[in-house]
Amino acid sequence: MGENESKTIAGAAIRLALSADREAENELKKQLAAQGIKASAVDYGGEFITSVQKVVERAVVAAKREGVIAGSHQEEGGVAGAAREALSQIMPKAIGLNVGGKVGIARKGEHVAVAIFFAIGLLHLNEVAIGLGHRAI
Repeated sequence: MGENESKTIAGAAIRLALSADREAENELKKQLAAQGIKASAVDYGGEFITSVQKVVERAVVAAKREGVIAGSHQEEGGVAGAAREALSQIMPKAIGLNVGGKVGIARKGEHVAVAIFFAIGLLHLNEVAIGLGHRAI
């Protein structure tokens, strides 16, 4: 386990967040499941400031719905904390702008990672950003 496990879980969450569509996402989830990694993903779009709470809530709900976490306070708090950490990394680029993208959540054992990929809209120009949070639960 340890550092290598954290790296594996973080990579899985990032790959989920970058998956092109539902078909690719579902195929990746099957591959991860074969490695003992539970995974979930959810799309999101909207104005960044008003989206923060919704993104965190969607991450927790998706993780519970797909069996990544069982729903205890510790597990929900771990996913919520990792999601907030990921969002805080994106905030400097996204504050006041519209965002759209995907949240990827991966877990194996006590390690959970949340990766958020957002395209950040500014007129017809887009910036992209990835935030990543990890917790042990």
